[in-house]
Amino acid sequence: MVYVATFHWGWLVLSLLLGFAMGWVAVVHRGQGVSKRTAGVLAVLVAALVGAALTHLVPGRPGYWLDLGLIMFALYLGGCTAGSLLRDKVLSGNGKAA
Repeated sequence: MVYVATFHWGWLVLSLLLGFAMGWVAVVHRGQGVSKRTAGVLAVLVAALVGAALTHLVPGRPGYWLDLGLIMFALYLGGCTAGSLLRDKVLSGNGKAA
């Protein structure tokens, strides 16, 4: 993991920043979310991919890219969470009467 973080640090930072930007913007979006069934299928898929990465089920270069993709996905989700929470904190004071 240290090698992945050292060699691909730029891509990892960009994943985090992209997630932050999307989290900041996504609060404005008023579209429908995914259904509970789709969310369950996606959760099982992510759990299967994480399980495959932890057990080294996928060897060689494809396993390396799986690890990198999962790390980037986790950083993206973390950035989305941080951006959304920060936007809520920054903009929540604008509607209050002084």
